Amino acid sequence: MSKPAASLRSEKGIVDSWTTVKEFFEHFRKQSFAYPYVLWMALFVVIPIILVAVYALTNADGKFTFDNFSGMIDYVPVFGRSLWLAFLATVVSLLIGYPVALAISRMSPKTQRILIMLIMLPMWINFLLRTYAWMSILENTGLINRFFASIGVFDWINSLHAADANYTPITHFQLINTNGAVVLGMVYNYLPFMILPIQSVIVKIDPFVIEAAEDLGADSATVFRKVIFPLSLSGVISGITMVFVPAVSTFVISKLLSNGTVMLLGDLIEMQFTGAAYNPHLGSAISLIMMVIVIICMSVMNRFGEGEEQAVMM
Repeated sequence: MSKPAASLRSEKGIVDSWTTVKEFFEHFRKQSFAYPYVLWMALFVVIPIILVAVYALTNADGKFTFDNFSGMIDYVPVFGRSLWLAFLATVVSLLIGYPVALAISRMSPKTQRILIMLIMLPMWINFLLRTYAWMSILENTGLINRFFASIGVFDWINSLHAADANYTPITHFQLINTNGAVVLGMVYNYLPFMILPIQSVIVKIDPFVIEAAEDLGADSATVFRKVIFPLSLSGVISGITMVFVPAVSTFVISKLLSNGTVMLLGDLIEMQFTGAAYNPHLGSAISLIMMVIVIICMSVMNRFGEGEEQAVMM
């Protein structure tokens, strides 16, 4: 004998309710894995940014003010120098890193793993030690200047100007304490961040796509320009972002390789928090502006990346 319709509806309602409860707890269980990360982000990212914003918008008495931002007018050259040197370091890293990544991606998997390990090997050494090593290489009595002196370069240059009474003989090239030394330090320390994302993208390009382009009559330059580079654009954008962001905010490299003569944003912020000109409110304002600049640069780069698939068809 079949059950009454009311009883069937009641049982169906109980089953549906139980299913809803199970789905709720299953959804809650899956989301619970994200709670530690959310807590970490709140404690060490969101709250510090809020504190920076509060300090930037207040004075020593805790009153709301915009004077900290107007006080940055005197440091506009520092902003320009930081952006310019970070841009140069990024461009040099791209010009060096892309050919290296392309060459590595065309080798056997075993060789690729070895070369990637060699590229990452310097990163296992402390950042400060790597920068100190460049100091010993670039300084006036460093390895490069001693090499040039040993082969007689300075003697040869001095002999060319021997007839000039106003000429001062040189004993070294001024390599350290220059903008070039800072850019060199940035490129050396951040170059792996350019190579690795580009290589990881290029190696995933289907070789049959390249073969198809060659079968259709495209030469090597055309294949690179219309196939390989557009398909690797996401890696290029990631590499540019990963190099530019730390380069524009670095302070250790500029402090050691320029002896404080090339002041960047990182040096300026450090000076406001730990130097004699202690002013955490101004330092917070500078930090906030720097974060805005970085976010704008990343947004622009992401906009370039949105059209990478359409670029393949051009």
